[in-house]
Amino acid sequence: MKKILVRIAIVLVVLIVLVALSVHFFLDGAVKNGIETLGPKMTKVDVKLDAVSISLLSGSGKIKGLVIGNPEGYKTPHSISIGTASLALKPGTLLSDKVVITSINLEAPEITFEGGLGGNNLSKILANLNENTSGPGGTNVAGASPKEEKKAAKKLEVDDFTITGAKLDANITDLGGKTLTVPLPTIHLTNLGTGPDGITVTELTKQVISAIQKQAVETVASESGNLGKAASNLTKGLGTNASGTINNAAKGIGDLFKKK
Repeated sequence: MKKILVRIAIVLVVLIVLVALSVHFFLDGAVKNGIETLGPKMTKVDVKLDAVSISLLSGSGKIKGLVIGNPEGYKTPHSISIGTASLALKPGTLLSDKVVITSINLEAPEITFEGGLGGNNLSKILANLNENTSGPGGTNVAGASPKEEKKAAKKLEVDDFTITGAKLDANITDLGGKTLTVPLPTIHLTNLGTGPDGITVTELTKQVISAIQKQAVETVASESGNLGKAASNLTKGLGTNASGTINNAAKGIGDLFKKK
């Protein structure tokens, strides 16, 4: 009898391990597939991802090799390239109505700014997001299947979102293709979706792209020094942020030049 109980216990342990492994690989695959299929439909640019790894026990995760392409008409190969991104979430919320992510850190991304008088690649991606998503929180995605729209509607809470060590490569068409390569200050967003309604994937993406674009424009203006009228024209592509309010970058850039 004792031997039978031991064997049953061993079988149960093996089954638990197999289930845990299958859920782990399914979750990783689902996240990767969701990013690569839903991302292009929201942004209208290529989105590629090498790998995703999320631990169901610790709630820690890594995203490797995320590359966001550029809209049609832009020459540079990508807008944002991220070697590694780390995240931490509460595992118990994965099956709840709202997934709670305590932190996301994009580590040393390469950001390309291309444009000028007629707008820029980052503003175009943001415009694509606004154009291709509709409904509450952008849950309706043009061309998405019902399964993909369900993913877009998933509620999130992101307590802390940081972008550290970013490098900006700027190609400024208003100045005949003048190029700059400069570091970007840390971008820090907090308390995203902390209310009962949370935040959707689309809303999160809009806020992050908007923050990157604003910082890129301000950095280009600050570093160039002699942009003059071209610098003020750059801000025309900023549009509105995810909450619908007009961005204050134009005023900030104007103030920068007044001080010089």
